[in-house]
Amino acid sequence: MLREAANPYIGSGPAAPPESSGPLPFFCPFTRYPKFTEMKEEKALDNPYLSVAALTRYIKRKFEADIHLRDVYVKGELSNVKHHSSGHIYFTLKDERSRINAAMFRGNASKLKFRPEEGMNVLVRGDVNVYESAGQYQLYVNSMQPDGVGELYVAFEQLKEKLGKEGLFNPQWKQPIPAFPERVGVITAPTGAAVRDICTTLARRYPLAEVYLFPAVVQGENAVPSITSAIRRANAFDGIDVLIVGRGGGSIEDLWAFNEEQVAREIFSSKIPVISAVGHETDTVISDFVADLRAPTPTAAAEMAVPDSVELARRILETKSRMHQSLLAQMRQEKRRLERLESSYPLQFPERIYRPFAERLDGLEERFRQSAGRLIESRRLTAAHLDTRLHARSPVLLIESAKERTDRLSRELERNTREMVQSHGKTFASAVRTLQALSPLAVMERGYSIVRSGDRVVKSAAALEPGERIAISFRDGMTEAEVISTAEGKDGNT
Repeated sequence: MLREAANPYIGSGPAAPPESSGPLPFFCPFTRYPKFTEMKEEKALDNPYLSVAALTRYIKRKFEADIHLRDVYVKGELSNVKHHSSGHIYFTLKDERSRINAAMFRGNASKLKFRPEEGMNVLVRGDVNVYESAGQYQLYVNSMQPDGVGELYVAFEQLKEKLGKEGLFNPQWKQPIPAFPERVGVITAPTGAAVRDICTTLARRYPLAEVYLFPAVVQGENAVPSITSAIRRANAFDGIDVLIVGRGGGSIEDLWAFNEEQVAREIFSSKIPVISAVGHETDTVISDFVADLRAPTPTAAAEMAVPDSVELARRILETKSRMHQSLLAQMRQEKRRLERLESSYPLQFPERIYRPFAERLDGLEERFRQSAGRLIESRRLTAAHLDTRLHARSPVLLIESAKERTDRLSRELERNTREMVQSHGKTFASAVRTLQALSPLAVMERGYSIVRSGDRVVKSAAALEPGERIAISFRDGMTEAEVISTAEGKDGNT
């Protein structure tokens, strides 16, 4: 296998020859795979062409036979990273001169502490082989770690960025720590320095608080489910005011359970305020960012969870002393004020204080009597005026006045009607005389008659034809006649 003394990882470009004077070992497929050789020799005479599958299989066996393509260490940049739903990871590993397709199957990918992403520089170890279906060679990765920083550090930063974008670190979600908790819950290993330091500090600082231990595994594969289960048990327990979650110091691997997403989300979902106390002061884990309060050490967490009873007693005594001194000072001040009031001029001669007010009261009473008299007189005059106006508008008077007016109007109506009838009678008689004078009957009384031909009145003899039948109206009747002839009269008519 190709190795560099200082750096076992090679670039993703073509492999360099090994640093040795002898030739590279060569494995002949014809001697290693006799069946393939015999098949080719048998068909060499009659059909020298190979199928694509046979050629690809031959190349694949060449790759498998080359020990320099097994367990290869390669470094490069990730590109075209695809996380398949099956759990496999497909990507391209590249550098400034070349690239190679790569795949990492689910069994190996599940062991990664970080999530491979586009543009990340990594160190990988795996085997180079041929993917027969596509006829391409690619790198099958067994392990991967970031280039330049540790795998756990990358996983820490990725989870921190993810939870930060979701808002789990926002101060608005932080719950206040109770000032005087009655029950303190502790989630840590039941043995070890951490639980001992926490319990000792709580008992020393605030013996009034009851301490409840929810034991949990804080290191190893079972740590995550154990810690999350303990947090849920503490939330289900009635009366816990504050919760301390943590452990003592150790390596980053020992503290890693508190960097897991499941633990972080369980702390964020806790209804009880949580103080994170993991490792030493320089250790920082995801739980510190999610918790409501971060303590540098388990002992410091206990100090943050409860007040100091000695300090509280001292503060109570100081407050009591200040209240006593303040009360004495206020009493002395009020006593001096009382003495000043007792020796003041108004209290020595109180009648001189209210004398001006008594005189003013007498003046106001006199002004009130005068104003009341004027007001009553004004109201009396107003009532008399209104009574006069009311009498003038009495219904009896109004009815009598209306009756007189009605009688007067009746007489005037009767007189005017009579005069109008007489005037219209004279006009009618004159019209009758005029109509009688102009009536055709009156003319016919004098011997005239009316001649009609059908519906028309004949006004001229010229309008008649011989043989035409006519109707002649007289004063006392009508007769029919037939025209025999017409003649022109002396006045020019026919």
